[in-house]
Amino acid sequence: MDFRLTEDQRALRRGVRELLARLFGREALRAAVDAPSLDRELWRELGAAGFFALRLPEAEGGVGLGLPEAVLVFEEAGRVLLPGPLVATHVAAGSVPGAADGSVVVTAASEGLVPWLDEADVVLGDVTGAVRVRSVDPLTPLHRLPGPVGAVGAESLGPAGAPSVVPTRPAPAGRLPTTDAVLLTAAEQVGSAAATTDAAVSYARQRSQFGQVIGGFQAVKHLCAGMLVRTELARAAVRAAAVTGDPVEIAGAKLLADEAAVGNARDCLQVHGGMGFTWEADVHLHLKRAWVRAELRLPAARAEEEVAAAL
Repeated sequence: MDFRLTEDQRALRRGVRELLARLFGREALRAAVDAPSLDRELWRELGAAGFFALRLPEAEGGVGLGLPEAVLVFEEAGRVLLPGPLVATHVAAGSVPGAADGSVVVTAASEGLVPWLDEADVVLGDVTGAVRVRSVDPLTPLHRLPGPVGAVGAESLGPAGAPSVVPTRPAPAGRLPTTDAVLLTAAEQVGSAAATTDAAVSYARQRSQFGQVIGGFQAVKHLCAGMLVRTELARAAVRAAAVTGDPVEIAGAKLLADEAAVGNARDCLQVHGGMGFTWEADVHLHLKRAWVRAELRLPAARAEEEVAAAL
């Protein structure tokens, strides 16, 4: 089986990267951080470009592509931290009128949490009694469903310093969330991991200490090399799972992608030093989004159980 990208797939990836550079560059990202709200014009632009209708048949007004192509598109979205319930709206295209063309915003309850509830036109799942909680990611507003005590973001930190999110309505045993949604979330994580790798390498080539660029120091080289390895392992797993569609392979890919996104953002902070910990730097935004994505669909503990049960 050949997992290399075809010329059409490379052209698709290139086109999406150029589109997002035009629609959601760094200035737009920082503006969204300063005034977080869903940009409906951007959403309609994405719809017009086929972002949500990518996998719909051409006879239904879609692009007629498959899950491997969708993974490439969502990897680019993760690279630029494109905000909004992208995965839910994409998965709902074809079943929820208006989702495909971006005129309707769809969100979904997952792991006891609902992102972008106030901005959504359609909500999939029972969200009765959902309450707004403080999200660690300034670009992902969250509501929590009623149930056992849980926390998001800075309200509760685990021993490793990552946000602790306790699912308030866990999925019944043996039932996974929509596997396509899990895989597309993993693809976003891979895009974020790639972006922080590029950012770390770029900074290491420019920043000088003790008369030489810090990229010449062995410790920094090791950090950057480790980031690259994490990214490529996760990318290979995600793209392979997109071809096979196997739920267990998707669970494994999500595990690797979460590890790559979170681990790379942390290492990128280390490479940047004090500069990386400032609000003006974008590195913390990748780390915070990675934390949230890791908990929204198939968190590590359940993904590990799915993989272990299949071994």
